[in-house]
Amino acid sequence: MHPPTLRLRHAAEPAGNRRLSSPRALLAIVLMVAAGGVADRALADSARVKYNVLLITADDLSAALGCYGHPQVKTPNLDRLAARAVLFERAYCQFPLCNPSRTSLLTGLRPDTSGVVNNQLKFRDRFPQTVTLPQLFRNNGYYAARVGKLYHMGVPGGVGGPGLDDGPSWDYAISPPGLEHASPGKAQNLTPQYQPGVAFRVVEAEGGDDDQADGRVAAEAVRLLGEKRAQPWFLAVGFVRPHVPLVAPKKYFDLYPLDSIQLPQVPAGDRDDIPAPALAEREPDYGLTPEQCREVLRGYYAAISFLDAQVGRVLKALDDQQLSEKTIVVFLSDHGYHLGEHRLWQKLSLFEPSARVPLLIAAPGMPGNGRHCPRVVELLDVYPTLADCCGLTPPKSVEGKSLRPLLEDPAQAWNSVAHTQVRRGKSLGRSVRNEKWRYTEWDEGRSGRELYDQQGDPAELHNLADNLEHDDVVKMMQGFLGGTP
Repeated sequence: MHPPTLRLRHAAEPAGNRRLSSPRALLAIVLMVAAGGVADRALADSARVKYNVLLITADDLSAALGCYGHPQVKTPNLDRLAARAVLFERAYCQFPLCNPSRTSLLTGLRPDTSGVVNNQLKFRDRFPQTVTLPQLFRNNGYYAARVGKLYHMGVPGGVGGPGLDDGPSWDYAISPPGLEHASPGKAQNLTPQYQPGVAFRVVEAEGGDDDQADGRVAAEAVRLLGEKRAQPWFLAVGFVRPHVPLVAPKKYFDLYPLDSIQLPQVPAGDRDDIPAPALAEREPDYGLTPEQCREVLRGYYAAISFLDAQVGRVLKALDDQQLSEKTIVVFLSDHGYHLGEHRLWQKLSLFEPSARVPLLIAAPGMPGNGRHCPRVVELLDVYPTLADCCGLTPPKSVEGKSLRPLLEDPAQAWNSVAHTQVRRGKSLGRSVRNEKWRYTEWDEGRSGRELYDQQGDPAELHNLADNLEHDDVVKMMQGFLGGTP
């Protein structure tokens, strides 16, 4: 996309090749050239600006936010951020599981490239020379700091520890601990048969925000923002909510009376045309009753509002320190989360609720700020986008593409697709999305295929993969599975 100054010059060139018809025309050309010169100097000045970067991440957060149109979830702070950011309506993770997704985000490598496809592998075991996103900034004179969970950290058992953190990425790193499910208060474990990292334990905690890890993460981020630095900085702030256990101080539960919680409507026979590997290995709805499902939803919504309040503390500190005009703010989740759609819960699914993520990017002075972007993008794109906006050159190995053109004009044409993959038991699923379709193959089609019209059927209720009328679409999407257009 050409900057305005280039467009002015292109418009002026024909006039310079023909006789000017009047002094007024000559004056117009002079003014245009002068304006171009001023804009050129402004662009040159902006290129020298060393923007700070504030990267805020959530864990297991779907697009159930006010700014994404959820009718009930209260997220006033993220809504205010969205009002001055570009909100990406269709951003997708590359693998709906913590470690693979975060590794892809922070290295710029697809899971197939890094080999990280579970929660145990470390990317440096295979690629020790990888330059991560924060490391790129650190190598270019930035102070790089991490507070909370950025690389994989087990929740709840690993909260407060380093997890799979990456030393070369940071000048400073800290993982504040918290009470988690040991918090005093009203607690119930609705699925005691499952381990803590996936069990639906819901805790209306006594005490305040800073009794929880996320409250302490926010407090430490506020402290760091108050430190005066001569050098620019890259600050990554990682929250663990709304990952289970669904813990939040009671005041956030009070926002959601249980009788106000509505479960998603799942039509009879919805699962009949879905390939078996696409469905959870666990029983539908985790075996929960409708009343228990509402308890889970209430806890999830409360955890989101608690998260939102901590994000608000960090953003207020940014404003209080008069840093907002010098800082690119990014908010995202590592992947989405099922909340009963298709009677599925949690992650590890290629359906929209699990693969789609919230993504907000507020870059100072970008013309697109305050607008929604309907284009299909990937979390993989965050790395080259931040590098581009800050004038840094990412490694050639980085596989995403800069979203800066969409920050300038969120509605412009965008020739891109999003790839998401997952392993369910012994089956490997690969999906590709464009603005119209989502196509998925399980074990290269041997274990089933899916095709959904994402514009006409956004809930993905009708699998059209075996409909002969859509053979051409299937062939087109199969071509995209091998790469991007």
